[in-house]
This record gives sequence, structure tokens and C-alpha cells, in this order.
Amino acid sequence: MEIKGSVALVTGANRGIGHAFARALIDRGAAKVYAAVRDPESVTDEDLIPLRLDVTKADEIAAAAAVARDVTIVINNAGVGGFTTRLLTGSLDGARLAMEINYFGTWAVSRAFAPILARNGGGALVNMLSTASWASRPDYPGYAASKAAQWSLTGALREGLREQGTLVVGVHAGFVETDLSSFTDAPKISAADVAEQTMEALAGDRVEVLADERSRQVKHSLSQPLDR
Repeated sequence: MEIKGSVALVTGANRGIGHAFARALIDRGAAKVYAAVRDPESVTDEDLIPLRLDVTKADEIAAAAAVARDVTIVINNAGVGGFTTRLLTGSLDGARLAMEINYFGTWAVSRAFAPILARNGGGALVNMLSTASWASRPDYPGYAASKAAQWSLTGALREGLREQGTLVVGVHAGFVETDLSSFTDAPKISAADVAEQTMEALAGDRVEVLADERSRQVKHSLSQPLDR
């Protein structure tokens, strides 16, 4: 995938990993980067083109697709933790929101932009996943379930969009230095590092990024027997 001269759209590009993705695209020579966010005024980077997009709202997705008809790269980065949902107590609202944004939001945006990518030569679709895609978490089960669903969706999109020539990339990382992981003191990788590894994957037509040692360990453990 050629990044130089490309036109990209990044959801949740006003901060964190999303902004790191957007900056990495600009630095690699992308001709245009749409920052697709709920509040366009939150985009302060003058190199980006603000675009209103709440991934839970069908009308805003359709409107964004009508504007960004020139995209060749779509990065589904918008996400929430849903950490308020506990395994055995409390409301399920946080988990429902995580599924709505992380899973259904990614699906809806991918549906809307897949025909545009096809018309523009295939391009690439990138989904920001997590080691939680593969590791059940009793401390934040809603988030982990949404990321597991998003990983499954990524595989389906890879198969379904292969014929139209779209490269589908899944990006996995453990804790990243963003607001989402501010609740823990565990070792973290920088958002810029995740973005740079993703750019390398795009340039090399690779379908998966294992951004840190934790993600590589968890991926390897999938082939191991369960303890009990």
C-alpha cells in the first residue's frame, strides 16, 4: 500500500492513538487526512481536515462517506473502555456502549467506506484492536468482549474485501500511553510507536501488527492448552 499521496480517514483522530495515526500518515506523505470525530472543533491540528462523525449514528456515517469520497485508507480507531461494567455486579450499560462503538461502530464505518475504497482502487482498512481481543478479562469484561468481536469482524472483512483489492490490517497492542489506559501503571507503549508500526505494515502489505511484547505473548498463548 502506497501511503505517499494517499487520502486517509481516521476515526477518533483528535487525540491519543488516533492523532498519532493521523500524524504518521501526514509524515509519510499522505495528501489529505480527514480527522473524523464527534466534535470537529476538538481537532486542533491544522494539517488535518475535521469531519463530523459519531460512529454510532448512521446519518453521520453516511454524511461523512458522502464528503470523503476520495479516501484510499480508512483507520477505525474510535473506541471506549466500558470499564464501569463489572463481571458479576452493576449495570451492563458500559459493556453495551463498548460493543456499540468498538464493534458495531467499526462495522458500520467499514460498510460505508468499503465501496469507496473499491472505487478508488482497493486501498486499505485498518482496525485498532487490542491484546484484549484474545484475553478474557474479568476486570473489564465488556471491553474485552467488544475487542474480541472486533477482531472477528476484522477477519471477516479481510476475507470479504479481498476480491476488491482492499488490504485489511488488524493492529494489536497492550496498554498504550493514552487516556484510556490511565487507570493502570503497567508498562505502556507510546501511541507514536503503534502508529509507526502500522505505517510499516501498510507499506509492506502486512495484515497484522503485534505492537509490543505483551501482544506477541498473548497471541502465542492462543495455541497453548488451557490451565483449567
